[in-house]
Amino acid sequence: MPNPMKYSALNLVPIRKGNNDKEAIDQMVSLAQHLEQHHYERLWIAEHHNAPNLVSSATALLIQHALHHTNTMRIGSGGIMLPNHAPLVVAEQFGTLNTLYGDRVDLGLGRAPGTDMATASALRRDQHQGVYQFPDEVQQLLQYFGPETKQGYVKAIPAVGKNVPVYILGSSTDSAHLAAREGLPYVFAGHFAPQQMQEAIAIYKELFEPSEYLKAPYVIVCLNVIMADSDEEAHYLSTTQSQIFASILRGRMAQMQPPTDDLSQVLSPREIAMAEARIQNSLIGDKASVNQQINAFLHKYGWVDEIMAVSYIYDTTLQHRSYRYFQELIDERNQNL
Repeated sequence: MPNPMKYSALNLVPIRKGNNDKEAIDQMVSLAQHLEQHHYERLWIAEHHNAPNLVSSATALLIQHALHHTNTMRIGSGGIMLPNHAPLVVAEQFGTLNTLYGDRVDLGLGRAPGTDMATASALRRDQHQGVYQFPDEVQQLLQYFGPETKQGYVKAIPAVGKNVPVYILGSSTDSAHLAAREGLPYVFAGHFAPQQMQEAIAIYKELFEPSEYLKAPYVIVCLNVIMADSDEEAHYLSTTQSQIFASILRGRMAQMQPPTDDLSQVLSPREIAMAEARIQNSLIGDKASVNQQINAFLHKYGWVDEIMAVSYIYDTTLQHRSYRYFQELIDERNQNL
């Protein structure tokens, strides 16, 4: 019998139309407190640069802010884009967060820059070299967080001995090989890049090597989740999500827009088709529908240990309701295992 499935959330700290960046951060805090109240395992915050519709550039600062305004829930990065940062600095930052808040801090690591190439260059690291150095830099971080006996001359103080949990993020099969080889938990970005998800999860599970960090494979899948009292309402709310992905494909990065009764009035047929292809594994509907969608997902992709929900819903009250419905649904499923 499988272990109970955990549920968690990813937030990119989007700016809603009519709001400013401070309001977006306040909404992130309010969401974090709501998720903690409903027993979510963790909230992760993404890293994006030069994105005028998102306030998630200084990820470690936002994680600290969320930790400060919560009490028990894990808070982490989904992820820190390692090509942008020296591993020593990342270890120092997350070691400090662990020192301040205890074992509530996760470090999810990505191998992409999380931005365009011009912006990646402005971040002052060689983005091309950084991608190739990713496996070595993951090893450096694991060493920095390890015991005193494994340290070299350069130490990431106060990270030594903190054992901050490291997760490998991926949107292709490359990171699946690395996570399996290092015996680390694996997080797949199914919310925007589902094309290689099935193959990547299978590779990770098949090639996983037990380690001091993890004895068996641990798979987190990030999915878009929009739940409401009816399928019709959920699909109406999901038009906000479609507009977000269309703006990404356009390269314009528009602020989060309210839902619309007719997507064809704001998006072209091509944009609608491309957005839907990106979000084909979204869980959208009422509890009964989403329960069926989860069953279909697990039948196709195999068991996953945790679903990390991204809910692009314009109305924050309805967004909170969606996360509550998702918690209730997963709890009901777990009771029936």
